[in-house]
Amino acid sequence: MQELNLTPTSFIVLGLIELSKEATPYDLKQAVGLTLGNFWSLQHAQLYSEPERLAGAGYLKERREEGGRRRRHYSITAKGRKALEEWRGAPAERLYELRDMSLLKLFFGAEPSDLAEAQLEAHRRKLAAYEGLKSLDSGGAPRGPWLALEAGIGHERESIRFWKGLLA
Repeated sequence: MQELNLTPTSFIVLGLIELSKEATPYDLKQAVGLTLGNFWSLQHAQLYSEPERLAGAGYLKERREEGGRRRRHYSITAKGRKALEEWRGAPAERLYELRDMSLLKLFFGAEPSDLAEAQLEAHRRKLAAYEGLKSLDSGGAPRGPWLALEAGIGHERESIRFWKGLLA
């Protein structure tokens, strides 16, 4: 089996499959949309190609349906678990890249009050959605998704504070 360069998308696929035990590329797309798609963007096509690439290198095991649509179901192997564990244990030294169209417009001279009302409403909606998700937390494991949700809640609260300040 070939060795390959594992990318953030590789670890997303490995991590989601580890959480779900087994998944099709469509399952991965759905999971991203409901969870980490709130803070990490990726092309959905990668969720269809990356599992096959990882399976070819021994990080995932593929099971193909015999009838019907012949969907591919993937599960994580010991090699995949080891790579994921090593990745989780390595420090993340880079800060995130904030890509916000309203901040870009603000930077280039847009009138703050023209942007602030819409931004306040959008961030309030997102905060409400996050807080609704948080109410579903039973306190059970795994904690990682819930901790990421806490970061999202904090980010939305800070955005609301910032845009309110521009209106004041």
